[in-house]
Amino acid sequence: MILDVNDLSMRFDTKTVFQDLNFQLEDGSMTALLGPNGTGKTTLIKILMGMLTPTNGSYKFSSDVKLGYVPQFRNIDSEYPLSIRAFIELNAPLFKTKKVKEQIDRQITETHLEQIQNTRMGEASGGQKQRAYLAQALLDHPNMIILDEATASLDPAAKEELMGLIKHLNQEHKITVLFVTHDIPLAKKYMSDYLYLNKGMIRQGKMKDFKEDFE
Repeated sequence: MILDVNDLSMRFDTKTVFQDLNFQLEDGSMTALLGPNGTGKTTLIKILMGMLTPTNGSYKFSSDVKLGYVPQFRNIDSEYPLSIRAFIELNAPLFKTKKVKEQIDRQITETHLEQIQNTRMGEASGGQKQRAYLAQALLDHPNMIILDEATASLDPAAKEELMGLIKHLNQEHKITVLFVTHDIPLAKKYMSDYLYLNKGMIRQGKMKDFKEDFE
């Protein structure tokens, strides 16, 4: 088990976002975090990443966990000067040893960016930018990745390429995946489990059994 959540509750002033959430994520699992807007998915992610303190309850990662995070697509200005490679290197030590350079090369290759690594980030497509964010996250050698609406705003081909990469990372490197998304078909295709957050409660199950009930 990589994550154990017990009786987790979050309130802002008088508004209860969710109450007494209990779930576990297995090491190497691929889980979609689903639910309507405004149900607390982002709040839950912020708690798990240590950016918010829950009102009640607790969560515990396994002792060896290293979290990686890929954000929702953010449009980078077309004038943005850094190349894709330089952007990825922002997450590397300032002094680039041979080992660090090799690691950067490896992540660029792994995320299919080697042909365009010298292209300016501002000129890259949405899918290429998201893969650069993924490569950046991978430099920290995470064994768990949180994808926070990372495929939103991408065209279908870019979504498939990004999720194909995530599946590869899960199968080849045993990286645990938590994928926050509204895209049910994409989640059904690539994720094996789901967490469904709605009306302050959470439900967990197999993605193939998920019934969409976002009322």
